[in-house]
Amino acid sequence: MATAKRKKKEPIILVTNDDGVMAPGIRNLVEAVKGLGKIVVVAPDKPQSGMGHAITIGSPLRLQQVHLTEGAEAWSCSGTPVDCVKLAVDKILGQKPDICISGINHGPNHSINVIYSGTMSAAIEASIESIPSIGFSLLDYSMEADFTAARKYARIIVEAIMKRKADKHLCLNVNFPAIHESLVNGIKVCRQAYAKYEEDFDERKDPTGKKYYWLTGAFVNFDKGKDTDVWALANNYVSVVPVQFDLTNYVLKAKLEKTFKQ
Repeated sequence: MATAKRKKKEPIILVTNDDGVMAPGIRNLVEAVKGLGKIVVVAPDKPQSGMGHAITIGSPLRLQQVHLTEGAEAWSCSGTPVDCVKLAVDKILGQKPDICISGINHGPNHSINVIYSGTMSAAIEASIESIPSIGFSLLDYSMEADFTAARKYARIIVEAIMKRKADKHLCLNVNFPAIHESLVNGIKVCRQAYAKYEEDFDERKDPTGKKYYWLTGAFVNFDKGKDTDVWALANNYVSVVPVQFDLTNYVLKAKLEKTFKQ
């Protein structure tokens, strides 16, 4: 007697961001992965750019179910992007999703941006919990940005990761150049460029004469290598940088062990 085949479990895709649940970027990311699994969106109820890995500890968090788009369950969260991931796993899903994807961010998260990014911090938080994760960003801050190429390559990358046996703490930082789909040269796996912001503060005065400041500055790339995310994006590639939450400097560790050897 033939044994009936067990129905394959539908994978769960957790989607979040730092631009807010109603941002165009997250809608485009949902569209990119439709048909790959059950989509559950848990994202901030307001923009949370630059929050890094912050969590909320001084006030309660609130969740509210919202309508985002057909084919996706969506929730807004009063907390940070990292809060969204934590709450999604514990209170909405009640289990770990098969993959967590964050974005599509409005603006770059290449190079040193990964440290400050709420988009990438959400992805890193998922990877800490052994959930394969990917953060996506488009080099265009406009709310009217064209996500056509980003949708195409986001789906290619998500499908590839979902088909393979993922590393325990896999986390990818993916950036898309802001160009027409036909001009994209492909996907390039690369390293994070050595670059930083040379910051300045614009000093002003309010009507009472008290000083206040706006953070300004310029992004400066010190890295001339052709294997970096900055180079890849400048040359019309989608950059893919594997990242990790282990911040240990192993080269320096080895040197210090010799220095302080008993």
